[in-house]
Amino acid sequence: MTTITKEMSIADIVRQYPQTVRVFLSHGLVCIGCAAARFENLEMGAVAHGVDVDGLLKELNAVVEEKVED
Repeated sequence: MTTITKEMSIADIVRQYPQTVRVFLSHGLVCIGCAAARFENLEMGAVAHGVDVDGLLKELNAVVEEKVED
């Protein structure tokens, strides 16, 4: 099940799924609190920081699914 998509804003992802913060930080994406996070979607933020979008998306969704299964 894919909960998070490339088109979602980083701010929306963090707001809806706070458990994803650790994934963003592990990829060096400290932009979770910056102004750009409100209007940049996941794909834009990942590309801007040289992060593999598909890999990041997979990890984010895995963390969200983990929380749901608990």
